[in-house]
Amino acid sequence: MKRRKLGTSNLFVSEIGLGCMSLGTDYSKAQAVIEAALEEGINYFDTADLYDFGENEKVVGQALKKAREQVIIATKAGNRWTDAKDSWTWDPSKAYVKEAVKKSLKRLNTDYIDLYQLHGGTIEDNIDETIEAFEELKDEGYIKYYGISSIRPNVIREYAQKSNIVSVMMQYSILDRRPEEEALPLLHGHNISVVTRGTVAKGMLSDRMLEKAASKGYLDYSYEELEEVLPLLKEKLASSKSLTEVAIQYNLANPAVASVVAGASTPEQIKENARAAGSPSLSPQEISLIKSITKANKYDQHR
Repeated sequence: MKRRKLGTSNLFVSEIGLGCMSLGTDYSKAQAVIEAALEEGINYFDTADLYDFGENEKVVGQALKKAREQVIIATKAGNRWTDAKDSWTWDPSKAYVKEAVKKSLKRLNTDYIDLYQLHGGTIEDNIDETIEAFEELKDEGYIKYYGISSIRPNVIREYAQKSNIVSVMMQYSILDRRPEEEALPLLHGHNISVVTRGTVAKGMLSDRMLEKAASKGYLDYSYEELEEVLPLLKEKLASSKSLTEVAIQYNLANPAVASVVAGASTPEQIKENARAAGSPSLSPQEISLIKSITKANKYDQHR
């Protein structure tokens, strides 16, 4: 498994990362998936304090304990569960971030977090205060580096200009090309890496295609458009490889992208994702063809 440098950090992340949200709380099943990931050379594991009310961090920390020095653990903060645990509120305040990190460290059973990420963000936040919190956590040794998880171009621009973030996690795929016009060039210019999620577009960019499509469509694609686009992508690009391989290689072709974070609930899915990362890169002609078949979506909302 190839590795890429994460922004200006000294972290080298595997081209496929494991998105841990889908692991569940059954430790033995989660451990089997994480061990399969380690065997495939995956060293980047992404969780959040929000997942399973913090139980996900406990599972990840326990499963990675023996390999701690060989792996990169990323987690996130900024969302607080209500007392009833039926919803959460947004809190990017310095006080909350500094409180949340200590709880994450305890659940992960580790002395430090490699990459600590703000789990969202709006332009109305006190961004300077949030940055101050992350910088202090770095100075205090609780975290090595920090980043944000956001698709909002205006928020991303603020952090790129004001902070020392090394990465931005964002949704990006063949069917969601919104980052291409604004976010990816901006971040690449600032030497900030992108970690992508949603790469297979809820399973539509896999061999199951329309079986995974909703009747209301996807983003600005109607169901009828998906009926046309998905088979065309498969016909033109996936005759000798899977659509998942095409989807992952499309993301990895962008110079701003360091890693594709993909969820997996079985060891077989891990192996499929690893195979996709190891498949041949797309040619410039193939990338042009993908762009001619799909939409150059733009961020109308989420500013």
